[in-house]
Amino acid sequence: MRGAEGMIGVAIPVNLDDLINLRTVESTRVEFKAGFNPNPIIHTICAFANDIDNIGGGYLIMGVEEQNGRPVLPPKGIDPNEVDDILKRLVGYCRHIEPLYNPVVEPVEYQDKTLIVIWAPGGFGRPYKASRDVLGKNAGDKRYYIRKFSSTVVASPHEERELFYSSSDIPFDDRPNLLASISDLDLGLLREHLERVGSALAAQASQLSLEDLADDLQLLSGPPEARHPRNVGILMFCEHPERFFRYARIEVVDLPDPTGEGMTEMVFTGPIQRQLRDALAYIEGYAIKRKTFKRADRPESDVVYNYPFKAIEEILSNAVYHRSYQINEPITVRITPEALEVTSFPGFDRSITDEDVRNHRFRARTYRNRRIGDFLKELRLIEGRNTGYPAVFAALSENDSPDPVFEMDENRGYLSVTLPVHPAFLEGRRASERTAQRVHDYEQSIIETLRSAEHPLSMTELAHGMGYRGITKRLASTVDGLVARREVVAVPGSSPRRVHYALPK
Repeated sequence: MRGAEGMIGVAIPVNLDDLINLRTVESTRVEFKAGFNPNPIIHTICAFANDIDNIGGGYLIMGVEEQNGRPVLPPKGIDPNEVDDILKRLVGYCRHIEPLYNPVVEPVEYQDKTLIVIWAPGGFGRPYKASRDVLGKNAGDKRYYIRKFSSTVVASPHEERELFYSSSDIPFDDRPNLLASISDLDLGLLREHLERVGSALAAQASQLSLEDLADDLQLLSGPPEARHPRNVGILMFCEHPERFFRYARIEVVDLPDPTGEGMTEMVFTGPIQRQLRDALAYIEGYAIKRKTFKRADRPESDVVYNYPFKAIEEILSNAVYHRSYQINEPITVRITPEALEVTSFPGFDRSITDEDVRNHRFRARTYRNRRIGDFLKELRLIEGRNTGYPAVFAALSENDSPDPVFEMDENRGYLSVTLPVHPAFLEGRRASERTAQRVHDYEQSIIETLRSAEHPLSMTELAHGMGYRGITKRLASTVDGLVARREVVAVPGSSPRRVHYALPK
């Protein structure tokens, strides 16, 4: 049964066990109810639909008791004989939400019990208000409900103003893409996603058309005669999102030398979740190095990595999640012998203050791409719950690596996160640099000796001028190198077999 927004009677597109055990969805976005109590259920649906924090709405699970924010398992369940009646009554009670909003509702079996799962994504008709008492005569007395932490509350006057303000700006990934058509979505990618997350909808996917399946995943928007995919659908379920978002890609550049010699570059395109997986797999296989140290005081060896992969995984995943797809710039990963740097556009959200950045407190108030975040969490490509950067610091600490460096411009137009290489991997580099410096100094000594001479010098005269008793192998080979680079020239001496050396004129 389909409503003005959302639908009733289709499968929930997430893994049920993960949802109930709060593995992929934050606890603040899941509410458990032991039974069907219309008033709190309608108020919570209204609050999730208002989605004041732009985090993706939420889920309400009937048939499961709650204790301290956690589900009490095994579930109590709903009497199967009452399910049809509850669904019919729920349709009527949802009409007490203004403007009209119908969530996605599905009866499910879990641990041999019947449950009713309600998915209430953030609605396009926001802000919504609902009757304070859907059972009484004063159904016209309506209030704006919002979520505060794990509770549903009536919005204060200040929160009402904030709700109207936030509701006027639909996140970019949830907006319809008027340049795209439903046929730009890929049926195989939709089915693959459902299989990966273990959704019950996967079993029905082979029987559904592209439009129906995309509709069930809330990827379409607009009236029946002019439906378009939302941006999240193009970015994640289109084989060529670059047709619509030119620089929606990840570039990995390896610069082994500051001059650019030996540079390699890999560009990852396609659906953004595939880009992320492929780029991470490439970095893990190509850029991650390890060193093993044997310690005299114990039999175990110490192993360190130039960069802990978990830290890179979190930083790059956050870049894919939080970047703006309206800015025509790619995500870049720049690898040098000294550091690995991930740059994305723009910088941190303004809800994270400069002081927060300095103190490494990264708790965003709002989310730039809430739908993308939901899909990536279901795929376990991001953690959510503001745990990304704490996980970065934990991985670096475990590896004894230096802290990351965060860089933004004054307008927060970009964000660069730099991971300095583990100090153990700088030793060989520093030794090489010291050797190169010694070679350079030796060459300069030869050049200065020739510059101070009044005439071209033979090899013997050059050796004496530098304080040597005779010609050394190092001197001869270094002079040959300078001649080859034309920094020194060889001129004829007093006999054909004798050569003198001077600086070019």
